[in-house]
Amino acid sequence: MPKVKIATDWLAACAGCHMSLLDIDERIVELLELVEITSSPITDLKHPPKDGVTVGFLTGAISNTHNVEVAKTMRERCKILIAVGDCATFGGIVAMRNLVGTEAALKRAYIETETTVDGLIPDSEELGRPLDQVTGVDKVVKVDLFIPGCPPSADALWYALTELLAGRTPVLPPEYFKYD
Repeated sequence: MPKVKIATDWLAACAGCHMSLLDIDERIVELLELVEITSSPITDLKHPPKDGVTVGFLTGAISNTHNVEVAKTMRERCKILIAVGDCATFGGIVAMRNLVGTEAALKRAYIETETTVDGLIPDSEELGRPLDQVTGVDKVVKVDLFIPGCPPSADALWYALTELLAGRTPVLPPEYFKYD
């Protein structure tokens, strides 16, 4: 039986959700017997294959034009797209930028900080253009499953993965909704 293909990517985020995936610890060996991780920020392969994957995980908020492109590509190439973590679910801490506005946040971060000398706001097409509002992934593409948390626990991710691999739609039990 062929392995289920999985792709992951992160948008505007801290990498905590991907760390939770790694925190499944020794269960990762069991997982790798069932799945092939085709692409991930924590591997050398960064883009999901053009022929697609079964499950895609997106972490992080949509905050710039590059994030929009990545989310659209993941949606096109994934049968099931999962928004992982609070940032992907509703914008999370990244969406705090919405309280002051994009220009004010950039000015404070790159020009007005106490340690900045001759600061410049980065301006490169490679970075993407900041959006006026930070949002969750579902404001840009259809999301099939949400796994909230900051970050979600390794057990919540494991539960969702094993349910999907068993052919069931994951319904996370309340014990997985815990914020420390």
